[in-house]
Amino acid sequence: MRFRHPDGSTVHLAYCTNVHPAETLGGVVAQLRDHCEPVRRRLGRDRLGIGLWLAADAARALDSDPSALRALRAELDRRGLEVVTLNGFPYEGFGAEEVKYRVYRPDWADPERLEHTTALARVLAGLLPDDVTEGSISTLPLAWRTAAHGTGHHERALRTLAERLDALEELTGRSIRIGLEPEPGCVVETTHDALAPLSAIAHHRIGVCVDTCHLATSFEDPHTALDALTAAGVPVVKSQLSAALHAEHPHLPEVRTALAAFDEPRFLHQTRTATAAGLRGTDDLGEALGGDTLPDASPWRAHFHVPLHAAPAAPLTSTLPVLKAALTRLVGGPHPLTRHLEVETYTWQALPPALRPRGRTQLADGIAAELTLARDLLTDLGLKELP
Repeated sequence: MRFRHPDGSTVHLAYCTNVHPAETLGGVVAQLRDHCEPVRRRLGRDRLGIGLWLAADAARALDSDPSALRALRAELDRRGLEVVTLNGFPYEGFGAEEVKYRVYRPDWADPERLEHTTALARVLAGLLPDDVTEGSISTLPLAWRTAAHGTGHHERALRTLAERLDALEELTGRSIRIGLEPEPGCVVETTHDALAPLSAIAHHRIGVCVDTCHLATSFEDPHTALDALTAAGVPVVKSQLSAALHAEHPHLPEVRTALAAFDEPRFLHQTRTATAAGLRGTDDLGEALGGDTLPDASPWRAHFHVPLHAAPAAPLTSTLPVLKAALTRLVGGPHPLTRHLEVETYTWQALPPALRPRGRTQLADGIAAELTLARDLLTDLGLKELP
């Protein structure tokens, strides 16, 4: 979906396909047919943006075979779909029964992360619509915090990537940028943590992907965070529109019971609370619920991407207000801070059983409802939806 900003530029809205598990190129093509096109039809649009997730095997297949890349591009066109952004964070196995810490490997100290991201950039350059010259890729925020290597390894890899992206633009005329995606528990946990390494790299192709669930989980104020990035000259390459799980009174037994329904085995749900001494947290929701590990005098937020249009029932809620505040700062001003927006609720099948979609039809309905909410927020900010 495309929108015209009051300054005349085009803002792209997509939804991320990491909600649909696929490790192979054949699986990606099936996604377009089984999920993405049905969502587009529900929205009544001739064109729908998707933030494509390509696992390592699928990325290699496309990067090594120009005819396969052309075929995928033709399939996108045929189904009324377009790609201007990729999710390059998960490397593989994102649909596995247990993902947890595996999603942070390989990190930016491992040469495979650099090679994979380079391949993604080449693929994206071939998938961009004919009238679009800028693409974006979100990626791992350097490493999980306990990784053995120092940030020097990460920075060298990112500088090498920037040089490769420069060469790619010279070759193709397509400008691809990479956004580190701050996430609780990682070396770059917050947007503030991104300032030092990205200032050290100081390259316009390497910036930040602002995930509004992660922003909220870390209790960052959207305006303060985005103002600091702007002041430091760090580009917001893209933003993932998502909402975290919020518990206002985590000391109450009924709140603990409600939170326990979201403690599931597939993904890591880092949990945070703001105290007078600073941010406190656990790596997973179960740890927070298991005794007095986390102070419970103040609200808790958990890294669980809940559907944008359907906040959990009381006594829980979501951090949708943080998303709205961030979006206002991102695209509500005289010029957009980013032109690539991506709804990213990959946890539909990890929701408590009563809230999970039953089959493809309900999932498509839910994704379409999220995109409708995002579209309405954008038009309320003065953007005009384009055909």
